[in-house]
Amino acid sequence: MNFITDPWFYVWAIPAVIITGISKTGLGAGVGGVAVPMMSQVIAPGAAAGIMLPILCVMDVLGLRAYRGKWDWQSVKHMMLPAILGIVIGALSFGSLSVNTTKALLGGISVAFSIYQLIPALRDLKTWLPEWLRPWLWCGLSGFTSTLAHAGGPPITIYLWPKKIDRMQFMAITVVFFTVVNAVKLIPFAILGQLSLSNLATSLVLMPFAPVGVWLGVRLNNVINDVIFRRVTLACLFLLGVRLLYEGLK
Repeated sequence: MNFITDPWFYVWAIPAVIITGISKTGLGAGVGGVAVPMMSQVIAPGAAAGIMLPILCVMDVLGLRAYRGKWDWQSVKHMMLPAILGIVIGALSFGSLSVNTTKALLGGISVAFSIYQLIPALRDLKTWLPEWLRPWLWCGLSGFTSTLAHAGGPPITIYLWPKKIDRMQFMAITVVFFTVVNAVKLIPFAILGQLSLSNLATSLVLMPFAPVGVWLGVRLNNVINDVIFRRVTLACLFLLGVRLLYEGLK
């Protein structure tokens, strides 16, 4: 099987996979979506999304083992139908969006979420929505952006934070949510041709870095301040988002 051999791709891809793995353990929750923006500096966003999906599925399995029994299934259950609807809409939009449009959309999401997270005063915006509408907006948006670029973390973070749940339960819920979402996404990704032999071969090359990221996250959880990690990662996400916006809109 052929796989990507461009060394510059791996300069971006390896740190992207490791950061995603670290975020799966609780550090920098919601910033795992940095992977596709980083890879999109070298390859098309659609190809980057196809390469990352099998890696994310492996990380999900590792995450389920780490947080087994710590999630609230009732909370997750109410999140799934809107997410699946978002996946369907994202899958239908996948082929109709150009590379530049996808880059601009992903860049806009990255920049907006970075600003939202880095400026606490803006977080009050989420309280403007009625309770019944929040899962349909944020979980649906999460399914949509996750399908386009595995950028479903920001909307789910926005949805869960007002509930004031503890960090462990927050991570457990997101792990279960994205395990289901990523498993469902395998169907449209296969139909759309994003799980090509070339993409799968590249995923296999990067796969060993998935448990490395998860292992580092578990270790770093005890020694690194979560706030510092999130601010640095969000700053990187903001800069990558600006570049993607520039490339998508020029």
